[in-house]
Amino acid sequence: MNGKPLVIVLGATAVGKTDLAIQLAQALNGEIVGADSRQIYRTMDIGTAKPTPEQQATLKHYLIDVVKPDETLSLAQYQRMALSAINEIHQRGKLPFLVGGTGQYITAIEDGWSIPEIAPDNALRDQLEAFAATEGSLALYNRLLVLDPAYAQRTHPNNVRRVIRALEVCMLSNDTMTNLQRKQPIPYSVYHIGLTMERNALYERADKRIQLMLDAGLMDEVAMLIKHGYSKKLPSMTSIGYRELIAVQYNELSLAEAIERIQFATHDFIRRQEIWFRGHDRGIMWHNMADLNRDLLTLNLQHWLSE
Repeated sequence: MNGKPLVIVLGATAVGKTDLAIQLAQALNGEIVGADSRQIYRTMDIGTAKPTPEQQATLKHYLIDVVKPDETLSLAQYQRMALSAINEIHQRGKLPFLVGGTGQYITAIEDGWSIPEIAPDNALRDQLEAFAATEGSLALYNRLLVLDPAYAQRTHPNNVRRVIRALEVCMLSNDTMTNLQRKQPIPYSVYHIGLTMERNALYERADKRIQLMLDAGLMDEVAMLIKHGYSKKLPSMTSIGYRELIAVQYNELSLAEAIERIQFATHDFIRRQEIWFRGHDRGIMWHNMADLNRDLLTLNLQHWLSE
């Protein structure tokens, strides 16, 4: 094994990453570093499908409940904190598991991105958001195509927030995100566990989870966030599930309409996650959750650790 071990458990939303990672970490003296860009927010528990308090009590979790809903955590900050957590886990003689479905988080760690430390410029962001609102997201994306075509090719035109960040970096640094995101070798030997499921089965599982979240009190969670004054325009509050139920709270949608929109957005998100992971495959061993042998997977991991 070249370098200290790092196990990465990845896959689309609702595929079952959390339960499997906890089981493996318990068996192999591990701890979990979250790689989910929504689970970083405090008080947003149900809609982000965080590990439950009971699950978190079984072993230590990092990078969950890091910032308030009106605070930001840049990719550079996430990377720094995640690497620090991985190092801390190694120092205590335990096995780190990087677990989640945010491909950019995982790739930033695994590929050793050198992420530009360009502070947000709210005035510039407001200007770019206004341009996207009046001219359309595709027109905004076309500006990125001119300034940083390589990065634009890796970015969905409808991901306005990511397009704005890339334009912000270009305009403030006189450089490109592509140039600034240089890669540096990481000191880890990585074991990839990719979880998958037949697409329609995964859609059905995700749809059922939405209802379970509602049954668990997601609407009350949304109402609490509104009561505490968190704007519906915040990145945290535009997450899938939250934005639709906020519209219900303001009588802009019926609950049935909101559920339909959540399902559609979740299915689209699943497709985009799978595209990301296919495009950033560094030797992922894919496992179909329908016939996964967890005991055999644990034995394979033990064998890898002993090499």
